[in-house]
Amino acid sequence: MSWRNRSLLGLVVAELVSLTGSAMTYVALPWFVLATTGSTGRMGWVLAAELAPVGLLGIPSGTLIARLGAKTTMLLSDACRGPLMLVIPVLHWTGRLTFPALLGTAFAVGCFTAPYISSSRLVIPEVVGEDERLVASTNAVVAGANQITQIAGPVLAGVLIAATTPAAVLVVDAGTYLFSFVTILVFVRAGRPVEETEESRGVLAGIRYLAGDPLLRPSLLLACLLNLVVQGLIVGLDVLAFFHYRSAHVAGLLFAALGAGALLGAVVAQQLTQRVDLVKLAAVAIVAMPLPLWLLAIPMPWAAALLVVAAFGFFAPLVNAPLLGLVTVRTPVALRAKVMTAVMTVAVLAGPLGFVAASQALRAATLQELFVAVAALLTLCGLAFGAVLVRNRGEWPPAPVPAAS
Repeated sequence: MSWRNRSLLGLVVAELVSLTGSAMTYVALPWFVLATTGSTGRMGWVLAAELAPVGLLGIPSGTLIARLGAKTTMLLSDACRGPLMLVIPVLHWTGRLTFPALLGTAFAVGCFTAPYISSSRLVIPEVVGEDERLVASTNAVVAGANQITQIAGPVLAGVLIAATTPAAVLVVDAGTYLFSFVTILVFVRAGRPVEETEESRGVLAGIRYLAGDPLLRPSLLLACLLNLVVQGLIVGLDVLAFFHYRSAHVAGLLFAALGAGALLGAVVAQQLTQRVDLVKLAAVAIVAMPLPLWLLAIPMPWAAALLVVAAFGFFAPLVNAPLLGLVTVRTPVALRAKVMTAVMTVAVLAGPLGFVAASQALRAATLQELFVAVAALLTLCGLAFGAVLVRNRGEWPPAPVPAAS
């Protein structure tokens, strides 16, 4: 992997800027809802509305990516998300923002998230080549760059919210989508449409492929459950900062700590994916990942909470990088767009339910009880996921041999 690769450099820069804006919004949007309504329930519904389209439209978007190509799909997504993000602050400042309008706009923004996320991963083999370890290593590098945004974005959001308003942060996010659009358009040379084969025909081709894979089938079900529970952690951190630490700065720092831990994990993953068995690496990491979260049930200063959250975030790239590398390279090229969108869709399918369930649970349970439930469920899912990976590691099909030029 070489940073002289102009397309790779352009992709990383676009991701850095765009995802910094998105990370700012990740703090600003729930803070905006809590500040204007004081309702954790409404906050959960808004977060769910933005994530729901990933589950509803993720699989059909695979057909769109295959026809347009990964690069064009990324451009289309950025071109639409920028103006849509501006709708919320404009309606708020003109006194016309209703809760249904907020839900609808969040949903509309989410409609372009699924194709963008999948395309940003599908374009990697076209940029760096087909070797599975190189793709896994590049995924770790891209994830590391993304995690820098998870550090800078929340911290900037906390500062800007305190200095201005949450609505102003949403305007900044809209601008980052425009920057990403221009950067990808000018620098990234990849993402051509893929010729359809008999195996790849139909909207559900990716689901059929996954259903026939003895490792991916149970793994994706567990990934869906994991994602449902993780949204409870996100809600818990927002509520912890707003009601207990009472500081937008701390809210930003909590999510920045998550990103800092993941950045360190991405650096480690970039090295390990080139040296160790990818399936074993993912299995060990997913079992270890939830263990630090048990400590959140204990009241602690916010500085200690930052360390706990960072420890959790450290393990995420050690799970994601090897699995994405294996799934991407070992899937036939004609099926990649539909398989990747199916993977992303199934993995986040329960996410909106997780946001709503966690926010509603806080009406009857304490925040500490929520953190205990999150830690327990993630531990059980991690053990099951790790067992599935190890038991079926020999079932991966061989990586396809690139056609001779």
